[in-house]
Amino acid sequence: MDIQVDLHTHTVASGHAYSTLSENALAASHKGIKLLGMTDHGPSMPGAPNLYHFGNLAIIPDELYGVKILPGVEANITTHEGELDIPIRYLAKLKLVLVGLHVISYPGGTSEQNTEAYIKAMKNPYTDMMVHPGRPEFELDLERIAHMSAQLNIPVEINNSSLSSKKRGARENCRRFARYMAHYNGPVILGSDAHFTDRVGEFGHALALVNEVGIKEQQVLNTSPDRVMDYLASRRKNRPIITHT
Repeated sequence: MDIQVDLHTHTVASGHAYSTLSENALAASHKGIKLLGMTDHGPSMPGAPNLYHFGNLAIIPDELYGVKILPGVEANITTHEGELDIPIRYLAKLKLVLVGLHVISYPGGTSEQNTEAYIKAMKNPYTDMMVHPGRPEFELDLERIAHMSAQLNIPVEINNSSLSSKKRGARENCRRFARYMAHYNGPVILGSDAHFTDRVGEFGHALALVNEVGIKEQQVLNTSPDRVMDYLASRRKNRPIITHT
């Protein structure tokens, strides 16, 4: 399986990542990545950029080193209602919106509360894709999330970084989730979650898991830039019209 797109990467703007966008794009070009997401954390994460960063992303070049760039965000779920830490007026202008749970931004709760928050964020019309449900910090109903992914046609990530993590339960959660995704046939993205340039375009653990559980190649969105861009265009067609700023 040829993965030509890495949608989940971070730059120094995230505060706890250590490479620039130019460095990430150069690394991507060396690894055959044709489309690169720049998805720094939303502002509720300590050290993350403020909203001015996300309002100024139009200055980012469309292409660096032959790699097309998608400026966006990894937005944080902040409440049990699935609210995000980026206002709609910003989300509406971003080319890529990833959404996930993070310890510092989200208060935590029961498995049911966490799952409801994740699914409500998944139903947000400004959400493009959901990330790293296999991280062990929050208990989630992974089968329900996989089922909703298929029902809503919202891709959910198999996160290479989570699979390489030494955190207790991370690999087991990712494996269970991948099996549910194979069963329900929901759309999948593989993400490096790179916080340093040498991790960009690294999908080895995720690809091994995809092959192990039998996720089909047609389920994996980021096998080509065209598939990703067509999907993102379809999401934007169905968004509500913004009537305020």
